[in-house]
Amino acid sequence: MSNSEQALDSTNEAVNKASKEAPNPPFAPQHILVTGGAGFIGANFVHWVARNHPQVHMTVLDALTYAGKRENLDGVPAANLTFVHGNICDAELVESLFSEPNQRSAAAVPPIDAIVHFAAESHNDNSILDASPFLNTNVTGTYVLLEAARRHDIRFHHISTDEVYGDLALDEPRKFTEHSPYKPSSPYSASKAASDHLVRAWHRTYGLKTTISNCSNNYGPYQHVEKFIPRQITNILAGIRPKLYGQGLAVRDWISVEDHCSAIWTILTRGRIGETYLVGANGEYNNIDVLHMILKLMGRDANDFDHVNDRPGGDKRYAIDATKLQTELGWVPKYTDFKEDLAATIDWYRAHENWWMPDKAGTEEKYRKQGH
Repeated sequence: MSNSEQALDSTNEAVNKASKEAPNPPFAPQHILVTGGAGFIGANFVHWVARNHPQVHMTVLDALTYAGKRENLDGVPAANLTFVHGNICDAELVESLFSEPNQRSAAAVPPIDAIVHFAAESHNDNSILDASPFLNTNVTGTYVLLEAARRHDIRFHHISTDEVYGDLALDEPRKFTEHSPYKPSSPYSASKAASDHLVRAWHRTYGLKTTISNCSNNYGPYQHVEKFIPRQITNILAGIRPKLYGQGLAVRDWISVEDHCSAIWTILTRGRIGETYLVGANGEYNNIDVLHMILKLMGRDANDFDHVNDRPGGDKRYAIDATKLQTELGWVPKYTDFKEDLAATIDWYRAHENWWMPDKAGTEEKYRKQGH
């Protein structure tokens, strides 16, 4: 180990020791602006909060792009939800959510006191084809929200990804931590890295009350069929042979979206201002093993799939060390039986064909054109 690395480790140890001694400021949000709340993780978070903290009102701001559906919020009690169809890049619209009482006063809804920022373009393949939507939403949109939060002194929690750290070798024991250097591989991960840096800058320069979470790969209900797990499940349900990038050796660190939602709430309400927390559940599997598992759970031969071209610059391995979140805030994952939870996810897609089928043909045609 070099002298500079030793010095960095000493500094990190001192920071970690100080952080454990610092009290966590209590925060009980009453009205959360949830951006991207009609998308996969955002919608699950809205349902989770409504079930577990029914006293909290949520305003969902969502542009309803291909990855977001208004019906994803069906079942959330009206008392908990205000839905606004709009884009986070629309500064005038965003400002109006804080400045205009609208229906809030009549409904006795308190003013917004927190932003949980999910809204993002997030699919690597799409970012490789055209990076411009990723720069607009992930960078400019985050800036617009940060400025609104600064004007109104609103607590700001930013949802990010482990992909900002690049990747790890398949054969090394190391995992990502809060001190891992940023090495994004794709236009998507680069745009998320940029948004993380904006959040940190607004905290340091303006004193904005921020927290950041970088999470590993999620699975569960409401995930678009372009993503790895739902694509394989819905291929089988639709009578299409599953497709595997390359040899399927890339490793992802999987976490139930339910566990991610509980971690976000823990960080929002108990996390220290200005801090970053990594969220993971020790769920490392390579892609071919996950596909084999899905095929077996669905009664198919484990080798009943096709290999397709790998994506350019694909990351080898993601792995999260969530020690800080667990030791400092006491969070632990609940859903740790990946095979059991994967079976539950399969059941959800089997029972919700009307939800995913309208997107299936177009998604597969787009993949076909890319050679995937």
